Amino acid sequence: MSDTLISYTHVLSIIGDILRIRLPEREGVGTERPAYGDLAEVRDVDGRARLAKVVKLADGEASLQVFSGSKGISTRATVRFLGHPPQVAFSDNILGRVFGGEGTPIDGGPSLEMDGRIEIGGPSANPVRRRLASRMIRTGVPMIDVFNSLVESQKIPIFSVSGEPFNQLLARIGIQADADIVVFGGLGLLFDDYWRFRRTFEDAGVFSRTVMFVNQASDPMVERILIPDMALAVAERFAVEEKKRVLVLMTDMTAYADALKEVGISMDRVPSNRGYLGDLYSQMARRYEKAADFEGAGSVTILTVTTMPGGDVTHPVPDNTGYITEGQFYLHDGVIDPFGSLSRLKQHVIGKETREDHSAVMNTMIRFYSEARDAQQKQAMAFDLSGYDQQLLKFGALFRSRFMDIDVVMPLDEALDLGWQTMAECFASEQLLMKQTLVDKYFPKTAGAA
Repeated sequence: MSDTLISYTHVLSIIGDILRIRLPEREGVGTERPAYGDLAEVRDVDGRARLAKVVKLADGEASLQVFSGSKGISTRATVRFLGHPPQVAFSDNILGRVFGGEGTPIDGGPSLEMDGRIEIGGPSANPVRRRLASRMIRTGVPMIDVFNSLVESQKIPIFSVSGEPFNQLLARIGIQADADIVVFGGLGLLFDDYWRFRRTFEDAGVFSRTVMFVNQASDPMVERILIPDMALAVAERFAVEEKKRVLVLMTDMTAYADALKEVGISMDRVPSNRGYLGDLYSQMARRYEKAADFEGAGSVTILTVTTMPGGDVTHPVPDNTGYITEGQFYLHDGVIDPFGSLSRLKQHVIGKETREDHSAVMNTMIRFYSEARDAQQKQAMAFDLSGYDQQLLKFGALFRSRFMDIDVVMPLDEALDLGWQTMAECFASEQLLMKQTLVDKYFPKTAGAA
C-alpha cells in the first residue's frame, strides 16, 4: 500500500448500503488502486468515518459495502482505500470477549488495539493437510451422541423452523461439548437471544474458552455477512497455531443468506431462485469448507442453525446446505427427530472410539421406535393391538422421555446403559435380534418385558 492514501470524491450513487464511486486513471508510479475485498474508509462531510469493503470493480468504478449502513451519507463523501482486506484481532486475549459485526469489542472490556490482527475470508485449508475424520465430539445430548454422533471436522446444520428451541439446543451443545475452544457467531440475533447465549456460557463456566461474534437484529444487515468469516478465521488460527479442538457454533445461516440477497439486489444482480442469487451455494460452501482436521494440529468443527421458512426443506437455503454438509440434525416439536436426522461421518467413530455395543444399541432402538410409531397409528385408528404392539407403545413412550427430550443430559456410556435398560423393560432378550455375545454381556439380568 502506498504511504499516502488517496481520497476519492466522485460518488456515483448510494443504493441501500452500497456506495459506488468513480475511480480516476492511475495518477503515477506507486499509486495503489483498490483490490476486490479491500477495506475502505468512507468519511462524510460531517467528519464521521465508516468502514466499507470493495465488493465490485468494473469499468473504472468501485462498489463499496458500508458495514454500519449508508444512512446519512451524502454524495459529497470521500473514500480512502486502506489497502488490505477486513481484519480481526487474534491472540489469547480474545477468549472471553464479545465482538460486533465490524470486529470491534462490544463488551466494554479492555482495548485490543495492541494485539495481533489476522485477515478474514481467506481460502480453505489445503485438502492435503486434512486428516480423515476419526474423533468424536461428545455433546452430552443422547440423540446426538448415541444416534448421530458429531465428529471432529464435521460440518452439520440443525434444520428447524421459527419457534423451535434451536438456540437453547445450540447453547447446550456449546457448554457440554468436549472441545477446547468454542467460537460463537450470532447472525441477526434478538438482544434477548444474544444475552441468553452469553449468560448460558458464563453461568456454565465456559466463557473463558469462548469467543463471541454477534450481529444483532438491530445492527446493519450488511455486518451480518462478516460474522462467519471472522468466527472461522479465528477458529482456524486456534486450530492450526494453538493445536486446539475448536467448535464453531453459528445461528442462523438463513439470516446470513438473506443478507447476501439484500446486498446482491442493491448491486443490481439478477436473482436466481426465490430472490436468492446464483452463487448462494458457493458462498455458503466457502464458509462450511473451513471445517477440517489438520495433520499435526487441531481441528475445526462447524455446527450451525438453518431455519426453514414455513418448514419447507426445499427452500434454497436448506436445499443448498444439504449438498454441502455431512448430514443434519432435524429439530421439530421440541425434539431431535431420529428419522429426519443424519450424521454421515458417524461410522468413523461408532464402535471405534465408542463401546462395542454402540452400533447394535443404536440400530435396535431405532428399529423398535419405528415400529412403535406404526403401533401408535394403529391405536389412533382403533385397530386391535397385539401384545407386541403394547410392548412397542411402552418402549416409544420411554424412548421419547428418556432420550428425545433436548433437556436430557447424559454421558454416552450412561446413555448406552440406559438404552439396554429401556429395551429390557419392554422386551425379552430374544426379541432384540442382536448378537448373543452382546446380549450376554450388556442385557440386564434382572430385567424383563413387562
